[in-house]
Amino acid sequence: MGSNKSWLAILLGTAYALFSPSAIFAQQTETDSTRLRLPDSFPIVQRIGIDLRPTYIAPTHEFLRGTNNKQHALRKAFSAHLKWAFQFHPFSETGSIYPHTYQGIGLSYNSFESAQEIGSPTALYVFQGSRIARLGRNLSLNYEWNFGAAFGWNPYDPYDNVNNRVIGSKVNAYLNVGFFVDWKLSPHWSMNAGADLTHYSNGNTKFPNSGLNLIGGRIGLVYTPNPVIPETVAGQSATIPMSGFREHISYDVVVYGAWKRKGVFIDGQGYLAPGTFAVAGFNFNPMYNFSHRLKAGLSLDFQYDESANIEQWIATPETPDDLKFYRPPFRQQAGLGLSVRGEYVMPIFAINLGIGGNFIRRGKDLKGLYQILALKCSLTRNVFLHVGYQLRDFHTPNNLMLGLGYRFHNLRRTH
Repeated sequence: MGSNKSWLAILLGTAYALFSPSAIFAQQTETDSTRLRLPDSFPIVQRIGIDLRPTYIAPTHEFLRGTNNKQHALRKAFSAHLKWAFQFHPFSETGSIYPHTYQGIGLSYNSFESAQEIGSPTALYVFQGSRIARLGRNLSLNYEWNFGAAFGWNPYDPYDNVNNRVIGSKVNAYLNVGFFVDWKLSPHWSMNAGADLTHYSNGNTKFPNSGLNLIGGRIGLVYTPNPVIPETVAGQSATIPMSGFREHISYDVVVYGAWKRKGVFIDGQGYLAPGTFAVAGFNFNPMYNFSHRLKAGLSLDFQYDESANIEQWIATPETPDDLKFYRPPFRQQAGLGLSVRGEYVMPIFAINLGIGGNFIRRGKDLKGLYQILALKCSLTRNVFLHVGYQLRDFHTPNNLMLGLGYRFHNLRRTH
């Protein structure tokens, strides 16, 4: 991203949600004044793992196709990961609902061809995974997502790194999703192998921002120091009152902000507007809770974008290398929209997807459809961290959405 401090704040906030006792035990909260604590006999189940991931770099930019110092296509990358995770015990309340779900924090080292131009970044991230289907007695099909920040890139520089127009920041967002087969070798050990997709981007906070996309394989080994052995907990599940689920409507209110860069066109030629532009907004999102894992609804979305429609308000068209702008009217930089939202809910984290359009707007930059992908991370029972990204018309990067949310009428016993 454009600011190391901003990404560090996001990661520290997410780590707090992962490791603080209040966040962990908030998973056990009942709807009334009675609180259910995780008994000492049912501790969290820990996991320590390593992953090796060889990958192929998608040739999405001329720099990757051969316009670089090496004068040939850049195709190979590799990463090594060290991860710590935990599961709620399957006889605890949360664990009885999500018996195969784990979440934790990871650290990876990444190596690319032409490291002099791209760098060898280190990523710090949170992750979560679970079972999709059981394939056999000791075999299952699983998924896992990773989200965090990668530090240590060699970004574009007009003098020293002129070819690399893919990476524009020393810090970039890291997003990854993988699908793999997990083979349980013993109560303590398991190994996995599969494929994954990775995306690096600075969220349009600094130019250039073409992004880097990787497609690859993964192989990993996981050690569980305190596994659940059925014979050692036989009969104890009766001591934990399991929660039912009541379908209901909850209401999420999110307030967010961010910053972005802006490109403009003058006589068909693209130019980068100087400085950064502020973005701020809120969402009011009623959601029908169908089950522990799924909810959906509509969202009323307001956003103010300081860069919207500035192309029509250029003050210095005759000197595009030293651009200045008049400030557009507020109504050309603020939009009110409605989006359809779906949310997949797991312990601590939820993934929110949306697509919508502005019904109150002025100017071309606020027209069309917008798409939202957001990660919600519980800090308390009802307060959550919101880290999202917005696209326009399915392809144009728009802005980050970094904020906080509060959930009203939350009847979930776990979240």
